[in-house]
Amino acid sequence: MTKQPLIVICGPTASGKTALSIAIAKELGCEVVSADSMQIYKGMQIATAKPTEVEMDGVKHHLIDFLEPGEAFSVADYVKLAHAAIGNIASRGLLPLVCGGTGLYINSLIDNISFDESCTSTALRDELLTLAKEKGNAYLLEMLREFDPETADKLHENNLNRIIRAIEVYKVTGITMTETVKNSRLVESPYNVCMIGINYADRQRLYDRVNLRVDMMLKEGLLEEAENVLNNDSLKTSYQAIGYKELAPYFNGEASLEDCIEKLKLETRHYAKRQLTWFRRDERINWIYPDECTSFGEVVSSALDIIKKSGVLVKE
Repeated sequence: MTKQPLIVICGPTASGKTALSIAIAKELGCEVVSADSMQIYKGMQIATAKPTEVEMDGVKHHLIDFLEPGEAFSVADYVKLAHAAIGNIASRGLLPLVCGGTGLYINSLIDNISFDESCTSTALRDELLTLAKEKGNAYLLEMLREFDPETADKLHENNLNRIIRAIEVYKVTGITMTETVKNSRLVESPYNVCMIGINYADRQRLYDRVNLRVDMMLKEGLLEEAENVLNNDSLKTSYQAIGYKELAPYFNGEASLEDCIEKLKLETRHYAKRQLTWFRRDERINWIYPDECTSFGEVVSSALDIIKKSGVLVKE
């Protein structure tokens, strides 16, 4: 089977994925398919660090800013749309490039994981949502851990949708999400993938970038965006995005703005650490460390060398 060449650029938040993906896209004639679980939603521009038209620099992006924030969206939905976007790009003789920090999206896509959406129970889902409101997300995560510790270990308590989905699959089918995913990998991936990850040899350099990004977001209007999201009941899905819930105590008069900003920076740093933990498990990733490069141009050159050596540019 002839496999579709695919470049993947991944890494933690604030690492520089967007800038690198656009530079590579302009050099190799790519279009970008986003792999970010929050940038899919409309109106959430600043908190999700969604690339602006200026940053895109003429490079077409797919799966960004297309869904209303109140609408549910699953990993299965992402994989289906991403496969279609990649096919569309390739059909026009261009090279698809996936860029993002949502590891579950990326791995589900490139490993060709199939999802059985028939095993659903609206009543059970509503029951679990109510339980989460009454006892907290951590309670559901521990419930999942009782019968599927492997999946539970991969999820943070803020990933409520995925925790509920994993419980739902087991309760409906009697098969854990771990086993479901293993069974779904039986079909070979259609992609010849070159994966590039961005990290920093000095972790503090990454954390400094995270702190600076939060400061820039505030200058760009994050407070106004967060207030709009938090005051709109139809935007409940948006609460999962880091940048909104951390500012809620300020709007509720429960904490100072300074304390909420520090909390936001801390949670973003924790998120970056969780992303790195996820990506480090994947031995296919070729890592680039910008703090060991003399310039952004050297980062781009390193990425291009990795891509060329991988063989994805060679037609089979």
